[in-house]
Amino acid sequence: MIKTIFFDLDQTILDFRKSERSALSQMLTHFGIEPDDEKLDLYSKINLSQWKLLEQKKLTLAELKVSRYRIFLDRIGERDVSPEDATKYYEQALCRGYFTIPGAVGVLETLYKKYDLYIASNGTPNVQHSRIEGSGTAKYFKDIFISHELGASKPDKAFFDICFSRIDGFDTETALMIGDSLTSDIAGGINAGIKTLWYNPAHIAPDNGIKPDFEAHSLEEIPGIVSKI
Repeated sequence: MIKTIFFDLDQTILDFRKSERSALSQMLTHFGIEPDDEKLDLYSKINLSQWKLLEQKKLTLAELKVSRYRIFLDRIGERDVSPEDATKYYEQALCRGYFTIPGAVGVLETLYKKYDLYIASNGTPNVQHSRIEGSGTAKYFKDIFISHELGASKPDKAFFDICFSRIDGFDTETALMIGDSLTSDIAGGINAGIKTLWYNPAHIAPDNGIKPDFEAHSLEEIPGIVSKI
């Protein structure tokens, strides 16, 4: 029987892609650059690739925050904007981008009455905390664990060990990690020795050998799955 549930934040509870495109558009406009779809899509791909490097411990968060803009600005031929200035404006705009995934609030409303819920997120603390508070979802969680504050990132076992140490009476046998990323959330849960539920709305076929214990194709499926574990 499940008692403790760790939720990933981005693309599980909050719509990061929508927040990202909004913040990036604001930043580009601020610096006099046209925020067309080609640029927005390019940045999204670069950003994702840099986060993968962070998961592999090839970049620190501080390095990632600048490197993604150094690469992006170079690719679009922009020489008048520094990566540092772009990062600062983007993060300020991102803090105001708190869009929930459709159905997320209803699922949290159902689950928090029966289970102890926690956020387990890789990200920048000021950005994540602002978005959680702004979305009105903070009230559903017993605590919020963000990688940069813990000194470790998913999928590292150390990230989860710190989370576990801060929960009174925690038991790995009654814990579950829910998230949309196989390489971060599901691999992290496996590394930590807890059950995993992959939120996979796109019906993607796993091709990297990472096997979740359970899978949901919609958020609305999750309470029913959890109740049977």
